[in-house]
Amino acid sequence: MLKTLIAQIRQYKWATIFTPVCAAAEVFMEVLIPYTTASLIDKGIMQQSPENVFKYGALMLLLACLSMLFGLLAAQLASRASSGFAANLRDAMYSNIQTFSFANIDKYSTAGLITRMTTDVSNVQMAFQMLTRIAVRAPMTMISSMVMCLAISRQLSLVFLVAVVVLSVALSLIIRQATKTFNQVFKKYDDLNASVQENVNAIRVVKAFVREDHEKEKFSRAATAVYRLFVKAEKIIALNHPVMMLVVYACIISVSWLGAHFVVGGSLTTGELTSVFSYIMSILMSLMMLSMIFVMLTMSAASGRRIAEVLNEKPTLVNPDEPEMVVKDGSIRFEDVSFTYHAEGHGEAILRDINLTIHSGETIGIIGGTGCGKSTLVNLISRLYDVTSGRVLVGGVDVKQYDMEALRNQVSVVLQKNVLFSGSILENLRWGNENATLEECQEACRQACADEFIEKMPEKYDTHIEQGGSNVSGGQKQRLCIARALLKKPRVLILDDSTSAVDTATDARIRQAFSTRIPGTTKIIIAQRVASVMDADRIIVMEDGMISAFDSHENLLNTSDLYREIYETQTSGGGDFDSPDHLAEGGDQQ
Repeated sequence: MLKTLIAQIRQYKWATIFTPVCAAAEVFMEVLIPYTTASLIDKGIMQQSPENVFKYGALMLLLACLSMLFGLLAAQLASRASSGFAANLRDAMYSNIQTFSFANIDKYSTAGLITRMTTDVSNVQMAFQMLTRIAVRAPMTMISSMVMCLAISRQLSLVFLVAVVVLSVALSLIIRQATKTFNQVFKKYDDLNASVQENVNAIRVVKAFVREDHEKEKFSRAATAVYRLFVKAEKIIALNHPVMMLVVYACIISVSWLGAHFVVGGSLTTGELTSVFSYIMSILMSLMMLSMIFVMLTMSAASGRRIAEVLNEKPTLVNPDEPEMVVKDGSIRFEDVSFTYHAEGHGEAILRDINLTIHSGETIGIIGGTGCGKSTLVNLISRLYDVTSGRVLVGGVDVKQYDMEALRNQVSVVLQKNVLFSGSILENLRWGNENATLEECQEACRQACADEFIEKMPEKYDTHIEQGGSNVSGGQKQRLCIARALLKKPRVLILDDSTSAVDTATDARIRQAFSTRIPGTTKIIIAQRVASVMDADRIIVMEDGMISAFDSHENLLNTSDLYREIYETQTSGGGDFDSPDHLAEGGDQQ
């Protein structure tokens, strides 16, 4: 973990190195001030020597100024180093997340990743700043003050040595109890962020079902859990102060009583007694700071492990050493393909024994019940996942041999969950091709039947899209996503239930545009409606992760009982193929 985190210091290594150097210089100056104060009292005030008062007073002023200067430099360098370190951590995490395959992403919740990039990084940043400055300053102050106290009076030094032992034992017990609670806090932060994210993303559904009170209660439970854990930890940490004060006052009383006897006896001067008081306070305060550092380090250790987990996550999909860069055509072949979402191949198979050949330029429909593996099948074509066994070929080449960027530029996928980003319509379209001209964008929109609503907007292609496409309808969003995919001019175009929100007439026009304007592109259309795929060259009927039938619409009506049942159910107005009632009927028939 430490090696992973330290690697992100990078360009801030000099600021990291010079921060403890400046902190050490600050401590050195501060430690000399009480010693100089003793000389000022004994040699100046007690001997009534204005010259010594001026000399030692000027020296104290110089030491104070140098201490302040080094302190400011240490603070600035620590701030620069810690802020830069945190920025590098966030950048490295974000960059690594971009390389994740779907299998990698499946391991983490979105809320968990957000917590890691915000709360966890902030904790590590604070701990890093404390390590480079306070973790150097506190022990050096304590050790230097101990040495000075021993040099002045070994007998008085025994008082604070006993105090240090007592305080160390008490603080270690407090820290041990507090760290157990802090380790539980960050998991609760994930729950809190998940509640916020889910509510904001689904705010329209929440309001439509009048579930605001339910969501408030859910958030309140998550917030209360974090609150209670923090209160529990802070109650324990709060014991630091009274224990510290008890030890400090006990030291002051003991040193005052013993010191007075030593001064009267002539073994200690008034100035030396004054300096001993200063050193004792420095020692005890340094010990207090060290206890807080240990608490912070314990908190940040949990955060550091979570951050390192993301940074060390290796993409499950990588390019070969000598990747193929050109997809020759849109032909697709599945050879004995099986797939499970577990990387080790354990667990229930989502796809089993898939053998399939699709010719370049064909229009292929895929239909079947929910959970039968339709989306998983097409995800293997663009290598969003790797097969568990068998192989998938595109353009006659195994997809594992392609450069992934080259493959995905030629296998364009419009996923089930359509996503638009904040920005203009034109900016969203150019996600498909950043160099696309306005004319090319307009042509893609005509093919996707999106031009008809874009032209009615006041600003047309410059119309601003809100985050997530919240200011356009579901059907409009789907058509914009299809147009965006078309701008890639792909060899293979996959529509994963991407016309479900458009009316049947528009759906038909989109399919007609595909057949006439991109005849050389292989089109794969996943749909729940038979009407969306019945005009395809061939239709794949899937059931329980296997291909039940693969033929034209007319032939399937004669040869596939499952397809005929779906067709008759939908065309007779019997309802949705995926409805519970229909599935129950199908089960009875079988």
